[in-house]
Order: sequence, then structure tokens, then C-alpha cells
Amino acid sequence: MNFPFPTVWRLIDNFKEQCRLTGWETCETEDWIKTEDNKYHSFLWTQTIHPSTFEKIAKNRKCGIRRGNSYEVVNISYTGWLFQERPPEFLISWIKENTELSQKNAIFDLSCMYTGKNICRKINETKSSVFKEFEHFLEEGWNIEFKHADELPTLTT
Repeated sequence: MNFPFPTVWRLIDNFKEQCRLTGWETCETEDWIKTEDNKYHSFLWTQTIHPSTFEKIAKNRKCGIRRGNSYEVVNISYTGWLFQERPPEFLISWIKENTELSQKNAIFDLSCMYTGKNICRKINETKSSVFKEFEHFLEEGWNIEFKHADELPTLTT
């Protein structure tokens, strides 16, 4: 990689631009993408998260999105969690062990990119076309290789 990896904010903005070019609806001020089948795919990025907060967000499929001067409550089909720092191992285990969560939530551990490595952990068992395209976007544009979380060692602290 010849130039520094962008912040998560910039990365999502660049990806949303690509999505607009393919005909998917995006929002300038929020991190969601609506596909042609009317499914909403939401990106959430965080450095760390408390277990109860993760559970509430991961299980709640509703989200308020801005439409002009008002808000509309929509069902979020899939949520992609982006981590700039290594996500807690409880989260990786929880997603792997819970089929309902793993079908609707993907985890992308981008922490290695910020230390100059190009192999990142992921859990993406969703059927989200947006998240698959996001992986492709990172592989092609930033030379990232994704490995399933089971294929890479966990951190011991």
C-alpha cells in the first residue's frame, strides 16, 4: 500500500459514492445504503462497545432515518460493524455462536490496517450484497485481505 489508509469516516464516504454509482440509495449525513430490493444496510463504526449496547443495537432492527425535514422509521436488514481498534473477543464469540445475530450483523476488524498490515478479521455470514461489495471495495482499492475471525489468532491480554 503506497498511501495511508483513510479514516473510517472517509472510507465509508468513498464506499457510499461507489454505491450511488451502482444505483443504490445513500445518505450524505448517515451511514446507510438502500438497495434495489428496498433493504437497508447500516454501517456503524466504533472503537469499543459495551455488551448491553451491542445487544440492543444488534437485535433492534429499527432505525430513524432523515428524509428531507422529517424522519422515517425503517427496518434495517443488515448492520455492519466497523472497528478501528480490535473488537472485544466477547463480541466475536457472541456473533459466531448466535445464528440470528450472525445472519443480520457483520463485523469488520480494520484495526490491522491502521498498524500497516493488510490482513483483517471479519465475520460476515449475512446475505448482504452491500457488505460483500464493501469487502470487494476494500480488497480492490486498498489491497486488504479478509480472513474469517476463526482463521486468525485472538489477542491475549
